[in-house]
Amino acid sequence: MSLILQDVRRRVQPQRLLGLARKLVAIPSPTGHAGKVLDALAAFLEGEGFVVNRPSAGHPGAPAVVARLVAELPGRTLQWDGHLDTVHLPFVPDRVDGNRLCGSGASDMKAGLAAAVEALLTLRDGGLLSAGCVLLTAHDLHEAPWGDGRQFDQLIVDGVVGDAVMIPEPLCDTLPTVGRGQACWKVAFRRPGPPVHEVMRSRDEPEVITAGARLVSQLTELEQSLRLKSGPMGLSPSIFVGLIRSGEIYNQFPQECLLEGTRRWLPGSTCEDVEREFRGIVAACCKETNATTEIEFRQVRDAFFLDTDHAIVSDFQESLRDVTGSPLPLGAKPFVDDGNSVWGLKHAPAITHGPRAGGQHTVEEWVDIDDLTRVALVYALTAIRFCSGVTDVELS
Repeated sequence: MSLILQDVRRRVQPQRLLGLARKLVAIPSPTGHAGKVLDALAAFLEGEGFVVNRPSAGHPGAPAVVARLVAELPGRTLQWDGHLDTVHLPFVPDRVDGNRLCGSGASDMKAGLAAAVEALLTLRDGGLLSAGCVLLTAHDLHEAPWGDGRQFDQLIVDGVVGDAVMIPEPLCDTLPTVGRGQACWKVAFRRPGPPVHEVMRSRDEPEVITAGARLVSQLTELEQSLRLKSGPMGLSPSIFVGLIRSGEIYNQFPQECLLEGTRRWLPGSTCEDVEREFRGIVAACCKETNATTEIEFRQVRDAFFLDTDHAIVSDFQESLRDVTGSPLPLGAKPFVDDGNSVWGLKHAPAITHGPRAGGQHTVEEWVDIDDLTRVALVYALTAIRFCSGVTDVELS
């Protein structure tokens, strides 16, 4: 592989990569409103001579971006996928600070996708893809709670998916082989009548704060029991309460108590199972307090599993060995991403691997500029191996 590695290194253009990353970061793209940055990526790829398709995939306000590099010989299809939407925080424009690119979406995950695009251009420039196809996709509606992944899910359902998928999210120290599914939940406990002073309330009216407190207590007990259910890589399912809101002042008898949080589960369980359990707990709190309730329970992603015997895993690890000198240790995925959808909807292998970065879901996002080049090298070498299905002996 040494000669091909030298050729790939020679053709990767770090300044071209950084230029595209900055272009993407410079465009505000909160979840649900990523149309302009997707347009910019499409225009860039068209300027490089690629045929770009723009399927709406159920979200016509921000059509997805789909481009392909197809070799002359048949082979496998490797997909590189990334979301270009960002969480709903104040926009921070792009800037370079030493060896870091900073700005909204820099780490999550515009710069990582730019590295994948650079790998695509490197393969194209050197005519290095001998067989098969590289499929590049980008989309909106990733970040919860404003999005639920349905645009990417629709692409998968419509057949826009590879034999294996690589996702340049900012995870670079381990190769995740298992991950939890996640749902976001909201519960509103309510009572009839207007807010009143505490001394004016009727003693037989439902107390919504009491209902909320009982739910927190019940979910705390559930969380303690879930921690004992250790799964692969030490992962455990969880239930989390992150928001409680009720009343306007200290001595007002409120009409409503709102709670929000997450529920995560291991492979082998389903969203339907955990939702049924959750609704049963809420119903018991209502029965005890006579409060009425409204429940929203929305799956963000299903659980995740990666078959380590699949060819994409060995091809990726060998490519890492070529670039860095060693493969990655296996680990757990700490978050949910589009790889969960790939596994849940198609049972296809998905590797999450991106640049060294930090500040995700904050206004202090950053990515290591030099590490973007490493990601581009690894992605290009993995495609050369996987798409053709040839051995290192044949590549040398």
